[in-house]
Amino acid sequence: MLIKTFGSACYGISASTITIEVDASPGFGFCMVGLPDSAVKESQQRISTALQTIGFRMPGRKVVINMAPADIRKEGSAYDLPLAIGLLAASEQLKADKLERYVIMGELSLDGKLRPINGALPIALQARYEKFDGFILPLENAREAAVVDGLDVYGVSELQEVIDFFNESATLSPVKINVKAEFEQVCNCYDIDFVDVKGQENVKRALEVAAAGGHNIILVGPPGSGKTMLAKRLPTILPPLTLQEALETTKIHSVAGKMDKNSGLIAKRPFRSPHHTISNIGLVGGGTNPQPGEISLAHNGVLFLDELPEFQRTVLEVMRQPLEDRHITVSRARYTVDYPANFMLVASMNPCPCGNYNHPDKKCLCPYGAVPKYLSRISGPLLDRIDIHIEVVPVPFAQLAELRPAEESGSIRERVITARKIQEQRFSGEAQIHCNAMMPSRLLKKYCRLDETCTALMKTAVERVGLSARAYDRILKVARTIADIDQQANILPEHISEAIQYRNLDREGWAG
Repeated sequence: MLIKTFGSACYGISASTITIEVDASPGFGFCMVGLPDSAVKESQQRISTALQTIGFRMPGRKVVINMAPADIRKEGSAYDLPLAIGLLAASEQLKADKLERYVIMGELSLDGKLRPINGALPIALQARYEKFDGFILPLENAREAAVVDGLDVYGVSELQEVIDFFNESATLSPVKINVKAEFEQVCNCYDIDFVDVKGQENVKRALEVAAAGGHNIILVGPPGSGKTMLAKRLPTILPPLTLQEALETTKIHSVAGKMDKNSGLIAKRPFRSPHHTISNIGLVGGGTNPQPGEISLAHNGVLFLDELPEFQRTVLEVMRQPLEDRHITVSRARYTVDYPANFMLVASMNPCPCGNYNHPDKKCLCPYGAVPKYLSRISGPLLDRIDIHIEVVPVPFAQLAELRPAEESGSIRERVITARKIQEQRFSGEAQIHCNAMMPSRLLKKYCRLDETCTALMKTAVERVGLSARAYDRILKVARTIADIDQQANILPEHISEAIQYRNLDREGWAG
């Protein structure tokens, strides 16, 4: 008897429906075709034991299973459940009337329990697109898939529930969640706040400008000056995720298996902080079974690279293209996948190996030439792609002991949101451009026009510092953002002056 069940395969951050054809005919043997990997082939043992545990049996006939389309590699253990249901239906232990209306995914334990899977959200989106009635999956993934409207999502904890559902001896209730209510409840809740940061007003201002325009920023200062503390609070002043951005972010984390148990939509901007020993693949994605890297997991959020010079130079250089194009294409001999990578890069570093260069109180102990050598670990092209360079100076005791509270993240965030709204209106006719940092060169002439005074300031800065053409463009973008914060239609000299100050590492003689 030939039976068809339906599963799904994730490729990149999208899913493709897989038709599982199970044929039980007279004879003996078990054959599975359609490019299954080892984990899929091993499902025979898991399914056989699970069926015996709950009182069912494997077909005592020749079984041929085809997983179509046969040119897509099937990976992982999530096909256990649709394979088991197909085998039961082919051996007439289960009614096959409703099988074609549902996508089924789940990993089986030997006792018939179901374990969670990766990629539940992309699979649910594809199932809705192909007009399936419902999606049956492990209970732990149900809330994640239930954010998709127009599709009944059934969370189950064991194989017996699925069998009873198709045999019509029991019913399943679809999981329902109020996506909008939960999203609004969580999106503004943070455990940390800029009110905890004493002093550092110039750095807070730089972070506000970075958040308002989506600019990359690097913090340079001695150990203990507050670089990491400040960077971790950046998401608290970024505009809240939109529902569309939350959906995109959740898809990436779902495919990577990074979703929390029983979680639905990711409502806060991600903050990723990989260790400096990370590899190229860990940062950009890929691997034998392609997975998104840290730059994609930081999509619509912040990628924080602490102690930037300690990262391998080859690892840092792979970020050049994603920083410009906002996506990453991973090409290997067997596959090519695209991952989104629209993130804000926030980096921090000590100014020298000992950490005390330019310290107001401590003496630098590094030998002559050590400071420029330390800075040279970061290539010039990468530094050019970082819009804002800001020095972080240790906070004096008087400011640390001050009882007057600092400005809260909420008030800073309001100014950032106002500036972002101005940019949204400005770029309303431009696809894939939402903030000043994303402006291509062709739009700089239109939106970053300078008067004579501003032009003279820029000329002086370029001639004295020797800025590259890319650094020149970055200053214009940052100045445009500062003008937006001040709600000014035109860029003024004070905006240009402030933007030039945010290129500390370009200053002649900074590194000795």
